Amino acid sequence: MGSGKSTAGKKIAAALNFRFIDMDKLIEEDSSRTISMIFQEKGEEVFREYEHDALNKILELDNIVVATGGGAPCFFDNMEQMNNNGITIYLKGDPGILTNRLLKAKTERPLIKGKSKEELAKYIREKLTEREKYYLQAQYIVDAKNLNTEEIIKLLKK
Repeated sequence: MGSGKSTAGKKIAAALNFRFIDMDKLIEEDSSRTISMIFQEKGEEVFREYEHDALNKILELDNIVVATGGGAPCFFDNMEQMNNNGITIYLKGDPGILTNRLLKAKTERPLIKGKSKEELAKYIREKLTEREKYYLQAQYIVDAKNLNTEEIIKLLKK
């Protein structure tokens, strides 16, 4: 969350002449609900099922760049499926930078809604600690602080 997945993904997709897919937006389109509504009405567990279904749908496509939600790699066999069917990149973000970005974000995110800066910083540190074992399974790890999409594009073109 806040690492720059969507921004980088759009640039990379354009450079490769691929389609860009934001997994959360796909879930919203398919369910006719916002992510916030899904969390409120059905809870995180059902959202994770929607996310897994969206991933399975995405894996049937070619020539795409996907920005997953931050939790997507951590549930079911999602990370394994992504690694087996494409190139995975972990945009590794510094917790302090992520906190500041998310405080300024215009998008409402259900998992951080209403948190103070201190609560948000703690939440981010905890989630990164919990999720990093999945993120580190990515084929490439890129420092989100010094993100250079041109270098990623060159790497992918090889």
